[in-house]
Amino acid sequence: MIGRLTGTLISKQPPEIMIDVHGVGYEVQMPMTCLFELPDVGEPVTVITHFVVREDAQLLYGFNTFAERSLFRQLIKAQGVGPKLALTIMSGMTAHQFVQAVTHDDVSSLIKLPGVGRKTAERLVVEMRDRLKQWSSATPATDAAPIDFGDGQSTLVASSPRDDAVGALLALGYKPAQAEKAVAQAMKTNEGASSEELIRTALKNM
Repeated sequence: MIGRLTGTLISKQPPEIMIDVHGVGYEVQMPMTCLFELPDVGEPVTVITHFVVREDAQLLYGFNTFAERSLFRQLIKAQGVGPKLALTIMSGMTAHQFVQAVTHDDVSSLIKLPGVGRKTAERLVVEMRDRLKQWSSATPATDAAPIDFGDGQSTLVASSPRDDAVGALLALGYKPAQAEKAVAQAMKTNEGASSEELIRTALKNM
């Protein structure tokens, strides 16, 4: 089990990053809410990880705190929620916002997320209400050290912030038309913005 990675952040291609650990590049998928808080490319970074082994792939999911990873693990235990949908949910709202949505039976906020229909949202509210009690008690008293925010952006291949932003939203499950429209709207109010800034604004406007 790979539980934590500490190394140098060498690439950001939302929702995936790459971390160099002693010459080995680890590809890690992260919720956007976590990725936004990472330092600039080239800076030291530590992420808490969850390792998934499938017949056709080995996947790493990364988080900035133990609490976020714990919530992810509770989410994937819920009926009909796999790692991809859990990643989408945690990209569309912070852990605190999700807890608030479940606590207040806020189904309307959940169904705004791609892949979450009304039935799934209602089931999440029911199942996660009890799971959140386990989540709260299982969360370590101290999380990983906070990481300074950085808005640097780099990719392994040349691409525009717009293309990166659209690609990230597609990877999260949004439909092409939704992604294109949301990014176009974000660009109107964020001239010259990085891909991360466009993604952040687009998600808020969804």
